[in-house]
Order: sequence, then C-alpha cells, then structure tokens
Amino acid sequence: MVGLPALWLPILLSAVFVFILSAIFHMALPHHKSDFKKIPDEDAVLDALGGLSIPPGEYMFPSTGGDMQAMRSEEFKDKMKKGPVGVLTIFPPSDNPMSMGPQLTQWFVFCIIVSVFAAYIASRALGPGAEYLQVHRFAGATAFIAYTVGDWPRSIWYRQAWTTTLKNTIDGLIYGLVTGGTFGWLWPS
Repeated sequence: MVGLPALWLPILLSAVFVFILSAIFHMALPHHKSDFKKIPDEDAVLDALGGLSIPPGEYMFPSTGGDMQAMRSEEFKDKMKKGPVGVLTIFPPSDNPMSMGPQLTQWFVFCIIVSVFAAYIASRALGPGAEYLQVHRFAGATAFIAYTVGDWPRSIWYRQAWTTTLKNTIDGLIYGLVTGGTFGWLWPS
C-alpha cells in the first residue's frame, strides 16, 4: 500500500494534463462544436424569455412543480402532446460572456478530485514498485469512470444527444488513459 501524500506529484500532474487536454478538445478541435444547436428564431426566443425575468436555474417544461397527481391531469397531458417539451438552463446575465474563470477553476478542482480518487484506489490495491501497467489499469479505470459515467444519465433522462455523450465518453477515455499513464510513470518504487 502507498500513502496518498507520496502520490501528490501524479495527482497534480495528471490533473494539469487533463485540464490542458480538455482545453484543446473544446477550443481547438472541431468535435464538440456540434454539441449545442442554435435555436430557430433566436432573437424572438431571447426577447420572449428575457421579458419574463426568469431567475438562473434549471427548468423543465411543461412542469407540474413535482406534483405527481397533476401529471395525470388532462391539462398536463395536453401540454405534453402539444409541446414544446424540454429542459432549460438559465445562466445569470454576464457583462463578459467569454469570462469562464470560475468554471475553469471548478473544472481544475474537479480534475484534482478525480486524480485523488484514482490515487486512492490504486494506492489501496498496489504497493510501492508496482508495475506500470498495473498502476495504469487501476488509476486509469477509476479516472475514466469518474470523467464519464456521470454524464450518461443526461442522455437517459434529459435527452442529451447520445452523440454528445459518446464524444464526452471518448474524451473521458483519453483523460483516463492520461491519468493512468501519469500514475504509472510516477508511481513510487
């Protein structure tokens, strides 16, 4: 067994590597450009929604506010048939829409947390001097699961396009491989 403090370097470096890779995947490569479609007649939709002063949050429509009894009503069923039906996320307005500092900071913290869990699982299963492939297998599989599996329910329940989920899963597989490789490379002897 290896103590977590001995794994501080692979924890930090794997998080940095994944952070850099994710920036490349989302800014330089084209495969995520089609994740979100532009809504038809966007200006009219923005004007209509903007006039409602909807607070930031997640919304489902039509909605009964969680009242299961109301979901059985003919009125609700008619709304579901008529449409539109969807999920809407409202962000707070921003003076600088390109400022993603808080989100990038949270993403980096998430990458560190994933690496800590990868370190924990590998350190409980393997001792000092473990072979590269053994370390890679434990740390990489843990990171892959952490980076991907939580996204799958978005396609199951909220109808995120399965192509988007597949792209995110491929990204997560690469993140897992990089995390596993970093731990295998820097595993204490």
